[in-house]
Amino acid sequence: MSDSAHSYIVGVDGGGTGCRVAISAMNGAVLARAEGARANVASDAALAVRNVLATVAAAAQEAGISMQALARARAHLGLAGVQTPRDAVRIASAMPFEHIVVTDDRPTAVTGALGGRDGYLLSVGTGTIAAATVGGRFRYVGGWGFYLSDQASGAWLGRAALEHVLLCHDGVFAHTTLTRQLLRSFDDDANALSSFSFSAKPGDYAAFAPVIFDAARADDAWAHELIAQGADHLVQSLRALGFRAGDPLCLSGGVGPHYADHLPPDHLSGRVPAAGNALDGALALAKSQGAMT
Repeated sequence: MSDSAHSYIVGVDGGGTGCRVAISAMNGAVLARAEGARANVASDAALAVRNVLATVAAAAQEAGISMQALARARAHLGLAGVQTPRDAVRIASAMPFEHIVVTDDRPTAVTGALGGRDGYLLSVGTGTIAAATVGGRFRYVGGWGFYLSDQASGAWLGRAALEHVLLCHDGVFAHTTLTRQLLRSFDDDANALSSFSFSAKPGDYAAFAPVIFDAARADDAWAHELIAQGADHLVQSLRALGFRAGDPLCLSGGVGPHYADHLPPDHLSGRVPAAGNALDGALALAKSQGAMT
């Protein structure tokens, strides 16, 4: 394969749970993929840079492409926690690419899920993205990071559930099957749970989301209540974006589709499958740089 300028496209999707990289040829054929550790810029920018670089290197090795040749690729990085232009410049300057755009993870999620179509997106994983796109223009609700936003997300669910576990331990509320199960995961030691919270990252909390949804399917009262709170936030977010029943709506992310049973049925009447994922969106946006260069 030729190593001429712009022979390759690099897409990166990074968040609180992990980092994914794909390298494709200019014709869209994917040459290699790699997965790595978390890459949330707001949580730890230096760690995010290291993990992205390591995952890019792994993908390059898989594709048999030298980093020198890859440096001339067009790259788009969609990373959770990129909040300002300064964040984007700092991350871009640490990367080996001559032609690079760094954004937060919302544009890549919307582009990947809707594939260029108009519609609405609820992308719920470690974090939460509520978005609308019309004519290629994006609008968002939320996206302010775990500590003040990301309601309904896996991280939000996990943190809220563990908070409730401690209230049950203290006798403020009665335990349910879910809260007892969560406490057992810390060897029934409330101090261990508290210690966990001092260093836990969003992805650590999000690891408990599958347990919460399993508990809801088993009719656990607290799991139902917690998920209902998350679903209500998603409905309110869609309303703020101008959503109407019957509009195209995509549920994506590791958690998003699990909310389908908890949203109003009329909100799902226009539900569409995801055209792709955030990594696909990153590749598409990287390729679109060609129209601007």
